[in-house]
Amino acid sequence: MVIVLVCIGSSCHLKGSQEIVEMLQKAVKEHGIEDEVTLGGSFCTGKCNREGVTIQVNDDIYTGITPQGFDSFFKEHILSTVTKS
Repeated sequence: MVIVLVCIGSSCHLKGSQEIVEMLQKAVKEHGIEDEVTLGGSFCTGKCNREGVTIQVNDDIYTGITPQGFDSFFKEHILSTVTKS
């Protein structure tokens, strides 16, 4: 099981966390990995970045996730983690 937490704190909210959540939901469904990925929200992780949203995948924290970089982030850090488990 891969646990993905999207920061919904005020800074990430203003930087588009809602859009990233929607993109995650869509990508998880499109790849048919709903039973292998748990999506959730978190408050500030203290890793704020100048742009983009902070996402935690299991124990790893990634900052600066934007809609433009979402696809590569998803493939590299979520899909690859699902296939390893």
